[in-house]
Amino acid sequence: METKNKELFLTMPRLNQIPYLVHGFGTAGWKESDFKRKKQGENFKPVFLKQIHSDRIHFIDKVPSKKLAGDALVTSLPFLLLTIKTADCLPVLIVDEQRRVIAAVHCGWRGTVKRVLEKAIKGLKEHYGSSPSTLLVAFGPCIGPKCYEVGEDVRQSFAEAEFPDCIFRRHPEHPGKYFLDLREANLLQLRSQGVPEKNIYVVDNCTHCSNIYYSYRRNKNKKARMLSFIGLSF
Repeated sequence: METKNKELFLTMPRLNQIPYLVHGFGTAGWKESDFKRKKQGENFKPVFLKQIHSDRIHFIDKVPSKKLAGDALVTSLPFLLLTIKTADCLPVLIVDEQRRVIAAVHCGWRGTVKRVLEKAIKGLKEHYGSSPSTLLVAFGPCIGPKCYEVGEDVRQSFAEAEFPDCIFRRHPEHPGKYFLDLREANLLQLRSQGVPEKNIYVVDNCTHCSNIYYSYRRNKNKKARMLSFIGLSF
């Protein structure tokens, strides 16, 4: 179960046990400036992506000199705050506790069908020697399976990428429409890479249903986004 911080972001109790880690899934009331006002955030440099709904992953071994385009960030450097923006998409934070490596992944349906999360897990293994069996993975709030209505084109894209049809449910009233379970589509990728269920922590909230979150589908606001973040303090 997640813990709600008084500054309006959610944390995972298991990740809170790691002394060198800061992390959170922001609600609609949480902004970058709020983190900078916190004592533990003073020395952090936020790293943002130009998110493009891709499977592009950046492995950071020095402070980026410009904004990177892609949908996942991985680093072992301290005092970088890897940050993901979402408003219905799924934010995922990953920790290799043994090797002190972290990742932040933006999983919209397009990135999910391209298996960006699966590729991030593989990248952790290849670049840092991480073992999927010891990784800790946290899913933030996203649009839920009862609200994420998509068309036949999306369903076909997942079918072509060899995802099982069980991640979809036919819309009971609209022919040719389906409900997509975005969380399950990404959980499948973790399972395929050997991440144990006991190491996966989920904020089981729907952004479309709850007003404490931004929802693009509900609000139609192209700019309003929640901030999810993770960083190493030493």
